[in-house]
Amino acid sequence: MAESNDSTTDLELEVDNFRAEDAEGIAALFRAVYGDGYPIRIFYDPQALTQANEAGDYYSIVARNAEGRVAGVMHLFRSAPYKFLYELGGGLVLKEYRNLGLNKRLLGFALQDWAPKQKKIEAVFGESVCNHTFMHKAQLFFGYAPTALEIALMPAEAYDAERSATGRVATLVGFRCYKPKPQRVFLPEVYEEALRFIYTLVNDKRELSIADEGLQREGSSEIKMDYLDFARVARIGVYRVAADFEGRLHETDAEALGKGAVVNQIWLNLGAPGGAAAVEILRDKGYFFGGVFPRWFDQDALLMQKVLCPPDFEAIELVSDPSRELLQIIREDWLRANTRKA
Repeated sequence: MAESNDSTTDLELEVDNFRAEDAEGIAALFRAVYGDGYPIRIFYDPQALTQANEAGDYYSIVARNAEGRVAGVMHLFRSAPYKFLYELGGGLVLKEYRNLGLNKRLLGFALQDWAPKQKKIEAVFGESVCNHTFMHKAQLFFGYAPTALEIALMPAEAYDAERSATGRVATLVGFRCYKPKPQRVFLPEVYEEALRFIYTLVNDKRELSIADEGLQREGSSEIKMDYLDFARVARIGVYRVAADFEGRLHETDAEALGKGAVVNQIWLNLGAPGGAAAVEILRDKGYFFGGVFPRWFDQDALLMQKVLCPPDFEAIELVSDPSRELLQIIREDWLRANTRKA
């Protein structure tokens, strides 16, 4: 993340909450930086973005120059099943305003000055790409803990303009709790050590127990899949695990493959003790460890992932020792999942 050079241009920039008149400027900003190719289409629709800000689904943090032109923006938005967990993203700065410390000012306003005061925002997570470390340094600076690594999440084409990636790009998940909610989580024994390590980093209390129950015999598994066409990623939330889980997983995997997915991500509820049996099924089907998404279902979620392309672990750039340790854990489990049994 670039530091400010105390430019007078920087001093003339105002960082503030969204105003309705900013919507057109945000759309113009995205077109200036990405053309018409940014995959999240709401940023090109001023009316929809204004309504989303009014509803609390998106919060736009805006930097304006002396003439009121939008020079940079950062967003907090809902993307998780739990509506009071917000994602940090959708941030960019006009080329002529870069290297002025503006990104840091936007983040500081959003994460230090504003988010802690909002009743609707209980926790925030961000997905920082691993083809550079600018946002990784920001995560550390603002007290975000690395809790997961999403392997090969983003296609290289997303970074054509900056020519910063030659293959699919991993993302580092950083998390910070703003309103504590201590809870009990059930750790699948096979990942107990890895999960205990991650929970030492999280700024909220957890009671850690071993998950030792099997699949529920009654009822049906509750599974919901969202498909990100531009990234070729299937994001699968497992809300309930029952005896039919293996069959439902087979159907979901087949559906994702039919859509063209090269990455499958599954979130399992760690608040339910029966998740251990589901983990063993996932491991047998080629899934490997990804980490933790705290508060994903309000209760924490375990990320399991499967990639149908060779991940380039050597290209993953990280800056902290905990994130490097997390990468090593994930890499070893990916190797286990992709080594043929004799």
